[in-house]
Amino acid sequence: MILAIETSCDDTCAAVVEPLGSGARALSNVVHTQTEHGRYGGVVPEVASRAHLERLDGVVERALSEAGVGLEEVEKVAVTTNPGLIGALLVGVSAAKGLAYSRGLPLVAVDHLEGHVAAAYLTEPDLEPPFVAGIASGGHTALYAVDERRGMEGLGATLDDAAGEALDKGARMLGLGFPGGPALSEAGREGDPAAYDFPVALKGRDDLNFSFSGLKTSLLYRLKGLYAEAVAAELPDLAASYESAVVEALVRKMVRAAELREARSLVVAGGVAANARLRRRLGEECERRSLGLVVPPSALCTDNAAMIGAAALYTPALAHPDYLSVSARSA
Repeated sequence: MILAIETSCDDTCAAVVEPLGSGARALSNVVHTQTEHGRYGGVVPEVASRAHLERLDGVVERALSEAGVGLEEVEKVAVTTNPGLIGALLVGVSAAKGLAYSRGLPLVAVDHLEGHVAAAYLTEPDLEPPFVAGIASGGHTALYAVDERRGMEGLGATLDDAAGEALDKGARMLGLGFPGGPALSEAGREGDPAAYDFPVALKGRDDLNFSFSGLKTSLLYRLKGLYAEAVAAELPDLAASYESAVVEALVRKMVRAAELREARSLVVAGGVAANARLRRRLGEECERRSLGLVVPPSALCTDNAAMIGAAALYTPALAHPDYLSVSARSA
């Protein structure tokens, strides 16, 4: 039985996870999403750290309660140690070390990105490597070859902004809310995704890197050429076309990576994987190629502790008290 903690950004998370066959089962998965950042148009690291400090105890207590598990039944404590906002990570790491040390339990230090991939094992317990994994979130956009249940080989990454950042910044330019992904999707629900020809960068067939800075610049100059009234009238088409450009860049590279590695399955995770347009386009392209597709449900795409607990099943634990020197790392 694993108590897992995740505080890498602006979600305060705790979960109880247990092994289930070759996969894992989450007995609870509590996520407290901070709302303080909306007024700033983005996550403020110091605000996030203080919010974690205020709320983590209650989130852990609720995770144990919903799982019907007492702290005395926990056999390991797992926590995200990297990458992420250093102050936010330190809150979770300190809490996890304290919990583990107080009961003489082992501690598992988990890489946040490996956690996103491990969410697939909660979704498809029989999923076995090798496969290709794409992670798309506000802080990370990258492709990996996964040959074992622990460890990943990098295939490509963004050269500038992550996909989630591109969506957030595009939404801000369009006067929409934060976070930008859901706001863009809602604004573009009735829009035409082909109305505006926004660029999809790095179209080289075998180039597995991403770039979204040119897309943002294209939107900026497009808006400069429109009057405010025209922007309001064209908002659904602008939002749909911009979102579509981000999605097409992701789909193109993810599918191509699976082809180059001759993978049987493609796993896609991270907060942007909750995007409905991305899920639909991935489904179409994978079906066309007879490529297996695993996209966790939305609750397991965004940051959560269940994925950290799942990754901990395949990550060596540090014995008590050897983990007292473990610290957080931003990268």
